[in-house]
Amino acid sequence: MMKDLRWSRLLSGAAVLILVSGLAACDDFLEAPPQGALDESTLANGAGVEGSLLAAYRALEWNNGVGGAWGNSASNWVWGSVTSDDAYKGSEASDQPAITDIELYNWATGAADGYLNDKWRGIYEGVVRSNATIQLLDDVVAANPDEITQSDQDAIRGEALFLRAHFHFEAWRTWENIPYYTEADTSFRKSNQGVDVVTALLADLDQAIALLPATPRNGQVGRATSWTAQAYKGRVLVYDEQWGQALTVLQTVVNTGPYALEADFSQVWTGFQTASNGTETVLAYQASANDGEPSGNNANYGERLNFPHSGSPFGCCGFHQPTQNLVNFFQVDAAGLPLALSDPNWNANDANLDAAASAAMMLDPRLDWTAGRDDVPYKDWGVHASSWIRSPSFGGTYSPKKTAYESSSGAVSNVGWVNTQLSSMNIHIFRYADVMLLLAEAEVEVGSLENARDLVNQIRARAAVAAQGLGTDAASIAVPIDDASITWADYEIGQYPGPWTVQADARTAVQYERRLELAMEGERFYDLRRWGMAQQVITDYLAEESTRRSFLTAATPWSARYDLYPIPITQIELSRVEGEDRLVQNPGW
Repeated sequence: MMKDLRWSRLLSGAAVLILVSGLAACDDFLEAPPQGALDESTLANGAGVEGSLLAAYRALEWNNGVGGAWGNSASNWVWGSVTSDDAYKGSEASDQPAITDIELYNWATGAADGYLNDKWRGIYEGVVRSNATIQLLDDVVAANPDEITQSDQDAIRGEALFLRAHFHFEAWRTWENIPYYTEADTSFRKSNQGVDVVTALLADLDQAIALLPATPRNGQVGRATSWTAQAYKGRVLVYDEQWGQALTVLQTVVNTGPYALEADFSQVWTGFQTASNGTETVLAYQASANDGEPSGNNANYGERLNFPHSGSPFGCCGFHQPTQNLVNFFQVDAAGLPLALSDPNWNANDANLDAAASAAMMLDPRLDWTAGRDDVPYKDWGVHASSWIRSPSFGGTYSPKKTAYESSSGAVSNVGWVNTQLSSMNIHIFRYADVMLLLAEAEVEVGSLENARDLVNQIRARAAVAAQGLGTDAASIAVPIDDASITWADYEIGQYPGPWTVQADARTAVQYERRLELAMEGERFYDLRRWGMAQQVITDYLAEESTRRSFLTAATPWSARYDLYPIPITQIELSRVEGEDRLVQNPGW
């Protein structure tokens, strides 16, 4: 029963519950040392409610350190990137073979099912913690109405409702057919059939919008606000193709909300705390390092595999490597627009695009904020080298870059296995450029093509501000895109000329911009599926890319069942009541 289980589930995460008595001085409300184990009597007060809420936020990154496997990374790199044309699993064939099964669309194997089960567990752990917070808040207020101020009651409830919506959204876009749990539920064995998930999501988000303040409560960055919930509502509406409503919501966020694009791309994914939770952050996992946790588990643990391997300063492990297809996609034409728009042979290059190969090429500068390439600076760690790659024949020659912290940022963890893989660099779950591009989609679908062009051009203008520089120190990481020190590319990025008059062309331009801007951020596969393009894009990708990476020849051909991930077998078995499966498997699985 949920009422009975909420305490055991909540206390199972006691190591990450944080009492709030010392939080007022923390800019980031999750950066505080654990204060010890809690029992029910300890929780039944204002501090316990706050600790319960922090436990719900902690579930945004439910990984090997505290829960499931790498499939629960906040960045969604396994499910949103590796299953798309953006990324290989990387590393070498013998390491994390479950992710190889996922990459090859062998989703019915036991190894893949185990990863899917961890993803399900992580999501619903967050749901349980969110609901437990609401239940505990109600209990405490009923017992002592003066324990928590009305404004804090509203905000706590709003934050928990927002988090509950976020976790259910993750489940919905992964499996679609899911149960939706509220604080009133008394059983974990709800059916996933006939559930109006979108209506439930929007109801939770509307309540959150009404309850939450416009700025982070107590000035503690990272907390959800009414603007966070409103932006997220727009995201849900776009996914559900409610274009008119999405347009209204997202226009309000963009035109009057508190968000803005960072000044240049180097400030988007960064370990520098001065740039953390900047104007572009809508929702991020608030990583914390050197906070007293002895294994570094509060850092960005879910990304720890995704650094260059042992020849690099990071020491391990070489996963989540950009594909040749993705690197080729950053080529531009003479006007600085995506070459893929005008040249059907844009993906012809099969060779390692190192500095020598690209010296005379015109490239979108976002390539070198996204992928580590040989003899090209890697933030401020020096130049990327072939010795940093674990197995080039398997994972290609490129390294992930966005989630790598800067050497001079001081973000590195001092503890943990291969501590150089861990840092306090926050992981974006939803950022403002994504909001703008979702709005651009809505503008295209309602026929406001020029509004969409303006939004896309704003993002391209920001991309043109700075490129990866020599990176010998903090000051030289980002330089003008035509800086004389850049010898490894001719960076060009142009504006789309107007007017846009053909809806199909405008739609393609927005979709291409999403790939360029959000590459390797765990969005690509979900985008392809909701656009109805996954089968064609993945089929074409595998046909071409398997000539470069022979292991891809073992991929299972795409069929209709891949429109949804299979529901984990373990969860179906656990849902059984008197011989009836309350969770029904997705079609084809």
